[in-house]
Amino acid sequence: MTETRQQWWIWPLLLLLLPLVAFVGVLWLATAVLLQLVVWLTWCPRGRYALVVYSDSPIWREYFDAHVLPAIGGRGVVLNWSERRRWPYSLSVALFRLFAGRRNFNPLAIVFQPLTWPRRFPFYPAFQAFKHGRPEEVERMRLELFELLDRLAPVKTTS
Repeated sequence: MTETRQQWWIWPLLLLLLPLVAFVGVLWLATAVLLQLVVWLTWCPRGRYALVVYSDSPIWREYFDAHVLPAIGGRGVVLNWSERRRWPYSLSVALFRLFAGRRNFNPLAIVFQPLTWPRRFPFYPAFQAFKHGRPEEVERMRLELFELLDRLAPVKTTS
């Protein structure tokens, strides 16, 4: 009897918090859709479809410098997490903060395809295997990323 009497306040609290949670969810979704519209209207017509975030970690810095960043080229925007204190507020920073997540987001690539939800390529788990001598996951993820980017914005070759 005392257990139910002590917890009588839970249901009214839930009823009060539910509209607030719903409001925050709708606000997040509206912000996400608005930012995607901006990307579709500003980046995509110029051939930019990706946001890449990485850092100066000795585990992946060399790999990203050699295999990812050159292939991204002008098809994306690159942010260095190690320099985040100097980031000016921009569209790319807002996109990162909204779509990257809170944990294990570095390194990460996010591809913005017109009229679809952004596709995330979280490299962090793959680099954990890479660190232990298993590069297959990193290579698979890199190939998937560039396959998608090549469909959206093929690399122009000069003859």
